Amino acid sequence: MKSRLKLLGLVAVPALLAAAVPTAYAAGTPQPHSTRAVITGDVLKGLNQNATHTGNVAAGKRISVAISLAPRNDKALDTFVAKVSNPQSSSYGQYLTKRQFAARFGRTGAEIKQLKDYLRAQGLTVGTVHSGNLLVDASGTAAQLEKAFGTKLSTWKDTKSGRAFYANETAPTLPTAIASLVSDVSGLNNRAQLHHQAPSTVTPHNGPGGGYTPAQLKGGYSVSGTYTGSGQKIALLEFDGFQQSNITKYDTNYSLGSPTPTVQKVDGGSGALGDGQVEVELDIEVLHAIAPKANVTVFEGPNSDAGEVDTYQAIVDSGIPTTSISWGAAESARTTSNINAVDAVFKAGAAEGLGFYAASGDNGSDDAGDGGTSVDYPASDPYVTGVGGTKLTVTSSNAWSKEVAWSGGGGGKSSVFKIPTWQTAVQKSAGGGYRQVPDVSAHANPSPGVSIYSQGSWSSVGGTSAAAPEWAAFAALYNQQAAATGKANLGFANPALYTASGTGFHDITSGSNGGYSAATGWDFTTGWGSYNAATLASKLLG
Repeated sequence: MKSRLKLLGLVAVPALLAAAVPTAYAAGTPQPHSTRAVITGDVLKGLNQNATHTGNVAAGKRISVAISLAPRNDKALDTFVAKVSNPQSSSYGQYLTKRQFAARFGRTGAEIKQLKDYLRAQGLTVGTVHSGNLLVDASGTAAQLEKAFGTKLSTWKDTKSGRAFYANETAPTLPTAIASLVSDVSGLNNRAQLHHQAPSTVTPHNGPGGGYTPAQLKGGYSVSGTYTGSGQKIALLEFDGFQQSNITKYDTNYSLGSPTPTVQKVDGGSGALGDGQVEVELDIEVLHAIAPKANVTVFEGPNSDAGEVDTYQAIVDSGIPTTSISWGAAESARTTSNINAVDAVFKAGAAEGLGFYAASGDNGSDDAGDGGTSVDYPASDPYVTGVGGTKLTVTSSNAWSKEVAWSGGGGGKSSVFKIPTWQTAVQKSAGGGYRQVPDVSAHANPSPGVSIYSQGSWSSVGGTSAAAPEWAAFAALYNQQAAATGKANLGFANPALYTASGTGFHDITSGSNGGYSAATGWDFTTGWGSYNAATLASKLLG
């Protein structure tokens, strides 16, 4: 099962700022004679081609926004992350604290004050200034936002779905001095709506035998009983909720004794339970299956672009070292600035020793569904470990038997990010010099899928939404072992995983995801393959 975010947008990740433009009088005049600058990429593309204009947003409608700021010394931050994540570097594992990150790469107190003063002068209410000094929340009426950001908010109706939404007609502008700090203003449109796909296969059963059990998953990936995730923390990014009674039923059935998950609501949470409930419960139960003693925190945020950025930032603020992500969208479905904003949060997390594992999608090599080849974001982000899908077969004694690429597993080349240095050793001509996806993979085939208990019944569920928490669980087990031996957390894992050069992986050499076929070594269907927990942990620990 793989979740998708559908919105229209331009793909590329340039720097933040365009040429100065005059104040937009039609949308309100915050400073009549000042020069203003455009925040590029912060407007939906193709509105008139894909939606019908229906009017203007009511002036008194209250809207929340999240304002992302560009890091200071961004190139130095890239260099720092590269060193701290590279096992061959003397700086490996020497991560920054939140305070250290803010002092070194966040905006200064004076710059934050300048932004806050401006927002308040426009009548907006300033909310949280998040750790790192790179994200500021604010809210106000539509009229106040139009004035503050020099744009017009209109209402629209999606031509294909019929869904009503609002959006800024033009890219936002700010006084030049402030615009030089800002990379994105999330919340000026609400077209972004994160949808989880229906599970690839949800097969009802009278009991849990229809999908792989915890014993089969752990046996297939050589997870010993020595490490259970005790003392470790894992975060889940979610845009729906769950019922604890379902989790308790799962844990009790398999005698897992897992700690009760903690819920942290972001920006008011995700609202009433929806059809994404099965997604959330799948994520929790897979983590409990492989790392039963780990403490899981479920971050539930609003289904919007501002909610997405704030929820990722809340995870970084928490300092939880490992995060599993089962929500995403094709790169072509996002705006430039949205990708910039989310990428900046991941980069900050990497500097602070946090690892993110994201499902690569369930549409094979055609994530956008347009007949071409495309990949899913955030699995394609250079600071995220993209997790593809396989079909795992285990023996009667629950040992690994064989594994092939799952046809639905997302993979291919990014159209946004150039290939990172840690991936150049496996650079393929088909990648064209761009980031290659996925990095790794795990069981995702829906038949048999993973045994879960959700919405009052047992089901077998498949998709890369099962594979991502399978890898996040491994990271928690590794971190427990690393702590016991005085080593650093795994953190942003990709440089270390690529340094391992296939050692500790099940190399998957057969199967296809449509546009690409599995092959020896790294490939566009399964990356390096799935993990052998014992041998991979030993390799990574040196």
